Amino acid sequence: MRRSMSLALTAAALAATALPAAASPPAGSRAPAPSALEWGPCPEGADAPRLQCSTLEVPLDYREPDGRRIEIAVSRLASEKPSLRRGVLITNPGGPGGAGLTYPAVLAASGLPRSVLDSYDIIGFDPRGVGRSAPVTCDLTREQQWRGNFPPYARTAADVRREVPYARRIAEQCAGSRTAWMLPHTTTANTARDMDRLRAALGERKVSYLGASYGSYLGAVYTTLFPRRGDRIVLDSNMGPGGYDITAMRLLARGMEDRFPDFAAYAAAHPEYGLGSTPGQVKAKFYELVKRLDAEPVQGVNGIAFRGHTFEQLYADGSMPKLAEFWQAVDTGAELPVPEPPATLENLLASRFAVVCGDSRWPGAVRQYQRNVAVDRLKYPMLGGSTASINPCAFWPEERTEPPVRITGRGPSNVLMLQNERDPGTPLAGAQRLRRAFGGRATMVTVDQGGHGVYPYGRNTCANDAATAFLTTGERPARDLACAARP
Repeated sequence: MRRSMSLALTAAALAATALPAAASPPAGSRAPAPSALEWGPCPEGADAPRLQCSTLEVPLDYREPDGRRIEIAVSRLASEKPSLRRGVLITNPGGPGGAGLTYPAVLAASGLPRSVLDSYDIIGFDPRGVGRSAPVTCDLTREQQWRGNFPPYARTAADVRREVPYARRIAEQCAGSRTAWMLPHTTTANTARDMDRLRAALGERKVSYLGASYGSYLGAVYTTLFPRRGDRIVLDSNMGPGGYDITAMRLLARGMEDRFPDFAAYAAAHPEYGLGSTPGQVKAKFYELVKRLDAEPVQGVNGIAFRGHTFEQLYADGSMPKLAEFWQAVDTGAELPVPEPPATLENLLASRFAVVCGDSRWPGAVRQYQRNVAVDRLKYPMLGGSTASINPCAFWPEERTEPPVRITGRGPSNVLMLQNERDPGTPLAGAQRLRRAFGGRATMVTVDQGGHGVYPYGRNTCANDAATAFLTTGERPARDLACAARP
């Protein structure tokens, strides 16, 4: 069972109280503004109750605003209480490469409080290059799609060198595809500019925002580029201030080390899986299985597929029983499920490559990755030899439209950050760097829990209440807040 490391949002949990954000019109004063968008039924596959869809034309290249245009697919879940409506809430579920057209309906079905649904028209969109918004391709084969995002685990400098031809081939496929003209323009900064065009098309002077995982970085870039056009900005499961750069990729290995003890404790408490009776024994079982699978894959599962699948399933507490069953099946030789790749996987991976490789400069020298592997496989042995190794970004086309956006403290104090302490996908260490970059602009709520995703999926009322209060009243915690674990 080879699994794609899609890194878009999966969920687990939480929320708190107290300080006014940037001044905004009081609730009840905002009738829907005149919109330049024509709303209608959503396309097949994106239809959901009450969800409406439209398209927005934006410049391919914002340096040439009157040049070539592309269409962005957008959606709206309108407030059913006009007297309580205060504006619009633009959302993003993460990625990069994650489609967001149905996300407003997903949030509503996942417990977004009625007070928030009444206060806003919830807006979703497929970012440029994704889904129904000028989708990009790298013409990835089925086998390349199964390889996913992580390079094979490298233990030596020679292992890194052996990965070079594959990484170069993926970069060349992307650069030679029929959508190569999109690559220099498929960046987080341009997606943020698309969001501001969307704000204007909605007839709004300001917009609020709720973004998770990579969506936290997109929100940080938006509120940096357009500091006076953001109202209430909620960033959940935060990336560092450099976004999905080489630092973030290497940090995933730390995220796995941060989170794994939660699974080890779970497996040890359930002896029926036969994975060990103590957390230490469960961790030893991890290395035993990796060594065995590296030597002889089982039903297509090799060591890196096992590491990757374990990492992916650490995103949510609810996935732990299935992960324990997977380990048990690998250990005992029981039959493993062989899933079909979703039809959207090729575009997800291609658009992810476009954004990750295009947002920032990656080292081109193989020896730099060899040095990184030598460090990270010792610091974070569960995954460090993979996430520090070479990938297609090392061979990405040189053309870039601009340098990365630098996140700073300039702008109104209207950002609320939500963060689990043991998040594998966006580790706390990265969130703390973003918090420092924002300075007085932000307040951060940190939750004593594991998993990827805080609001509104989880049950920690401290964190959930903080996010709901901020979105509906503008009140934030007076200072950074630590939420205790839920009993």
